[in-house]
Amino acid sequence: MGNNYKGSKKETESLNTYIKLIRSADSISSKINLELSNYRLTESQFGVLDAIFHRGPMKHRELGKKILKSGGNITMVINNLEKRDLVQRRRSEKDRREFIIHLTPKGRNKIKETLPIIVKKIKKHFEILNKDEQRELQELCKIVGMQIRK
Repeated sequence: MGNNYKGSKKETESLNTYIKLIRSADSISSKINLELSNYRLTESQFGVLDAIFHRGPMKHRELGKKILKSGGNITMVINNLEKRDLVQRRRSEKDRREFIIHLTPKGRNKIKETLPIIVKKIKKHFEILNKDEQRELQELCKIVGMQIRK
């Protein structure tokens, strides 16, 4: 997608902003994915392990919302983690139709091993921005995200 669109100034500015945001996010994501591949994890798998590690066992649907994956996608992610004994599905005691996803000891070790490394990589990618610039970027992304969710 190029930025040679011949629209209004507002359209062109919005398109240029979108392109820069996506390219920046894709660049960072590809570097993080490369690092995660050293641990045989995808970004989604890492997201699931991280969410459960920090928030405790979660329902399938909650995990999907947390890492922004659809029902089918989150099922595949959980299936693959379960095959590797990193997570375990347990039937909910409150509602026997639901499953709660738990970290296994192996999963807990995996996230404890990878999290500091990934955080260090992310920090490195954002060192180009000072603290105030990072906070401004966070706020701008939050504003755009909240507007879209309305």
